[in-house]
Amino acid sequence: MSETMAKPRVAILGLGIMGTGMANRLHSANFPLTVYNRNREKSTPFANAGAFIAASPREAASRSEIILSMVGDDAASRSIWLGENGALAGTSPNAVLIESSTLSGEWIQELAARAAERGCRFLDAPVTGTKPHAASGELTFLVGGSAEALDAARPAFSVLGRDVVHLGPVGSGALMKLINNFVCGVQAASFAEALSMIDAGGLDRAKAVSILTNGAPGSGIVKRMAERISASDFTPNFALRWMAKDIAYAVAEASKNGISLQTAAAALSVFKQAIAEGYGEEDFSAVSRSSKKRSNS
Repeated sequence: MSETMAKPRVAILGLGIMGTGMANRLHSANFPLTVYNRNREKSTPFANAGAFIAASPREAASRSEIILSMVGDDAASRSIWLGENGALAGTSPNAVLIESSTLSGEWIQELAARAAERGCRFLDAPVTGTKPHAASGELTFLVGGSAEALDAARPAFSVLGRDVVHLGPVGSGALMKLINNFVCGVQAASFAEALSMIDAGGLDRAKAVSILTNGAPGSGIVKRMAERISASDFTPNFALRWMAKDIAYAVAEASKNGISLQTAAAALSVFKQAIAEGYGEEDFSAVSRSSKKRSNS
């Protein structure tokens, strides 16, 4: 009990694929844990395990020294932080607010300013990794914000991740995550199109994929996609629609600096087509299924 009491009180806002894994890690490490999810049913396992289930983000924040959000997009993040029942309204001065969602730089800067008005410390700390990494505490946090705020958050980060990379001031982590994900998306889209060429050309798919995965193109993304496609397992570790959202944010972010991400824009069109064909809720590797449809049309 004394070990638990010595640990900071943590709130997790959002119990999707990633947030659930992160909350489980904190609970198993005996952090005093509060969780909030818009769909309260997802909170039931944590209630049964003894975590506090907040009725609102504001209540969750009011009970916590570290408040971490893991949601889908700017709109969801804005909803969970702002408003009368939003988390910011419940924060105490000097609380550490961590936004680990993959979001636009514009919203991150606005949220950081709102946090400063409340006297809180703020970190943008999106992660690399998917469902299994969240569950096993092997995420990598890409952090923007002050060194002092990062030090205060390290007790939680040490349980949730295998590495923390401090990239610079607020916004640095969010920018790096968008860059990371658009590069992943481009690789995924190109591999999907490569499979279409392989099939249309009558090549032995297994042999051709082996050449790609074991050769220069064989990045981690390509290898994971190949495994998923071979097993016909598109259960989402990272949903296809979220990859599309991240690429779109990256394109917009680059555009603000006069940069045209032409490869990202092309990949985004591939993912949008996959969403239109009904694959948005499947794992992003299901973009390969859309590509096959196009090649046969």
